[in-house]
Amino acid sequence: MITKKRKIANGKIEADKAYSLKEASALVKEVNTTKFDSSVDLHIRLGVDPKKADQAVRGTVSLPHGTGKTKSVLVLCTPDKEEAAKQAGADYVGLDEFITKIDGGWTDVDVIIATPSVMPKIGRLGKVLGPRNLMPNPKTGTVTNDVAAAVNDVKGGKIAFKVDKAGIIHASIGRVSFSPEKIADNSMELINAVIKLKPATAKGTYLKGLSMASSMSPGIPIDTKSVQS
Repeated sequence: MITKKRKIANGKIEADKAYSLKEASALVKEVNTTKFDSSVDLHIRLGVDPKKADQAVRGTVSLPHGTGKTKSVLVLCTPDKEEAAKQAGADYVGLDEFITKIDGGWTDVDVIIATPSVMPKIGRLGKVLGPRNLMPNPKTGTVTNDVAAAVNDVKGGKIAFKVDKAGIIHASIGRVSFSPEKIADNSMELINAVIKLKPATAKGTYLKGLSMASSMSPGIPIDTKSVQS
């Protein structure tokens, strides 16, 4: 059953049209059907084989206008790093008590940062944290001795992204309350970061498809030529 609001939203998106990033960033605000400040998500389909280790595209990017959401951060570290993490604004700081909680299924955080020295202790938590993309990883800057800088990055709008099994990257790049210009700026920052990570072994078209959508809104196809110089 399609709601009346959804029918109206669907009607605003022209069939078989690929919009420019600028057009999509304005249209996503018009087709939003929720009463809350929905997340705006970008979906990037890549011409890669994610099963091959050298084509499993992943990385981080600092969005110029943030995500519009304050992320909760857990820092797993030794006592000498705890104060720096707290001063930087970490929501939870500690080690053994949180390992026990996570072992019991607790994952009520958005990002987990850990120091290299404690990684052997938390390695066994992979079965809980892995499926939720919460496992600290040096490639995303979440395994580091500079916990204060890592917390500041996350709180300031740094996001991690990685290609899924279908060859698609899904990432939240803002909220519908953002101006079209801010949505476009954040989107372009992510797209450029993904383009820079093109694997040398990837053949054919790398940027195969782009679409933008807010929570529960229809997707808006974006012309890949509009984001490539």
